[in-house]
Amino acid sequence: MEIGLAADHGGYELKNVIRDFLISQGHHISDFGAYGENDQDDYPDFVIPLAISLAGRQVDRGIAICGSGVGASVAANKVKGVRAALINDHFSAHQGVEDDDLNMLCLGGRVIGHEAAKELVVAFLKAEFTGAERHLRRLKKVQALEK
Repeated sequence: MEIGLAADHGGYELKNVIRDFLISQGHHISDFGAYGENDQDDYPDFVIPLAISLAGRQVDRGIAICGSGVGASVAANKVKGVRAALINDHFSAHQGVEDDDLNMLCLGGRVIGHEAAKELVVAFLKAEFTGAERHLRRLKKVQALEK
């Protein structure tokens, strides 16, 4: 699976942990930055290019990390075709994909531990959209807002 990663300074350390973990699991990574710790950088500068790549299907799934995960989620959801959510629990990590076709996981680099983040990433990546009629119906209503 081609995974896109992006983080600002608040998520930089966790992004590197997740990147190395995913590579060890056999995934190919597209790294959208940040490439160093700079407390003057801005999450949209990294998250939006990832979101555009995800919407254009250059990557299969995205993971965006900022200090809290909130800003990354807000920015990513401005791009048509991206369904991003800040996730802090195992159930939502897989249920968001299964029911809502979540394609970007957002994490808070300052609020979640490395091992917990790895577990959420695994649940997110293993999950598949069910395509159930009720989920398709709801997703179409959300997609109508993007037009």
